[in-house]
Amino acid sequence: MEVKRSLSDKAIRDNKIIQDALETGNPKAYARLLKYYWNPVYFMIFKMTGNESDADDLTIEAFTKAFKNLHQFTFDFAFSTWLYKIAINHSIDHFRKKNQNNFSSDTNAGHKNLNPIPEDIPSQNPDPEEILINKQKIDLIREVVERLKPHYRTLIELRYFSELSYDEISKQMQLPLGTVKVQLFRAKELLYNILKTSQEKL
Repeated sequence: MEVKRSLSDKAIRDNKIIQDALETGNPKAYARLLKYYWNPVYFMIFKMTGNESDADDLTIEAFTKAFKNLHQFTFDFAFSTWLYKIAINHSIDHFRKKNQNNFSSDTNAGHKNLNPIPEDIPSQNPDPEEILINKQKIDLIREVVERLKPHYRTLIELRYFSELSYDEISKQMQLPLGTVKVQLFRAKELLYNILKTSQEKL
């Protein structure tokens, strides 16, 4: 790898770590990147969301996306710039999807003089078919979680079923906060891969 003179010392450091991650798959290399950039990415997303829980989840999802596409990273540029772009775009996509269901209502709210069309407004309560589909999805997710190793299964259950914060998980499992974040990242990746092969059951 030819190092560009225009890169900062930090960027050169990151490039060496990335090269190690790509060539050897060394988990410590990924952990180092996570350690260096977790806080900057988290606080950037938190400014966008104003919500700690959303910021936590979006941060870990942004790192997941970045690590899965690390082979696309161009060494001529700073890793931090590339990572922040991924985090911002992922957060924007999250908000776009989250607000899609509210688009019609928000649009009509700005046109109070228009005649209301009640039949176009969906019921806030799920119908029996939706309830059944949601139950099937939840059952499938719980079934998939059971396939994880006990340690990863506990992390997923504490975070997403019991809805504990990272700090609470850290105290309950007696693990450093950074270790919880790294291992939860790995647990989510494993869960995603298992779910991906089980889509036909949904």
